[in-house]
Amino acid sequence: MVLCDMHSHSSISFDGKNSPAEMCERAVQLGLSAYALTDHVECNFWLPRSEYENTNDYDAYDYRSRFAMARNTMPELKERYKGRLELLFGCELGQATQARSAAEEVWAAKELDLLIGSLHQVRKHDDFYFINLVNMPQDELEKLLKDYYYELVELACTADFDVMGHITYPLRYIIGEAGRSVDISENDEIIEQIFKELISRGKGIEINTSGLRQKYGKTMPDLKYVKMYRQLGGEILTLGSDSHCVEDLGKGIAEGIEIAKQAGFKYTAYFKQRKAQFLKL
Repeated sequence: MVLCDMHSHSSISFDGKNSPAEMCERAVQLGLSAYALTDHVECNFWLPRSEYENTNDYDAYDYRSRFAMARNTMPELKERYKGRLELLFGCELGQATQARSAAEEVWAAKELDLLIGSLHQVRKHDDFYFINLVNMPQDELEKLLKDYYYELVELACTADFDVMGHITYPLRYIIGEAGRSVDISENDEIIEQIFKELISRGKGIEINTSGLRQKYGKTMPDLKYVKMYRQLGGEILTLGSDSHCVEDLGKGIAEGIEIAKQAGFKYTAYFKQRKAQFLKL
């Protein structure tokens, strides 16, 4: 079985535990065919904390410096693991539509192999991780989820990235952590619009397997939406553990492959110099 992990974080990310080299060593041990380090770059926190009002003590800032650190680290790592690991330089670009000038600085980096376009927080809201979802009124909860998908439409239409990350991200916290019930199918027309736009622009989606090892218990997205993307004509699908430590690297990828097959995919993709490369499942 071919194993590629296209979504992972090192200690360059504020929530990563292991160094880039330690993550690469684990990838070699696992025998991954291709491996991407995709540390966080949150565009809306591009500058140091002092440049923002109403800062959240739990969030990290100064992602310009973090991105520079990732760029400076990668050449030596690629040379060190040459012949042992297909190591790819990527980043998870968050909130690109909320701070376009920051996003454009990232897009200009010619050495990037993969850009994951993600949305962790809706405009004028904290990251879902920080929101008190347990006590939020049901109508507000459902509106927040709908606003999330409308903002993903904007991301799909206007941002430069290769695959859209974890498109059911809010459910990790709404269902998994807060134990709330929401009917995501009420957003199916919007999600279909997102997929059509991605397909028309030659962009893919990922099966993010982190939910399998969390309370949510499902991939993001699950089979229903992977199948929807495929039936609409989508062809580019990556697999990513979204690991933040060596112990989680590659976890759930085998399950993700089975979901891809069930949805009708015969190939998974990895990206090299922003171009999709396909491997038979």
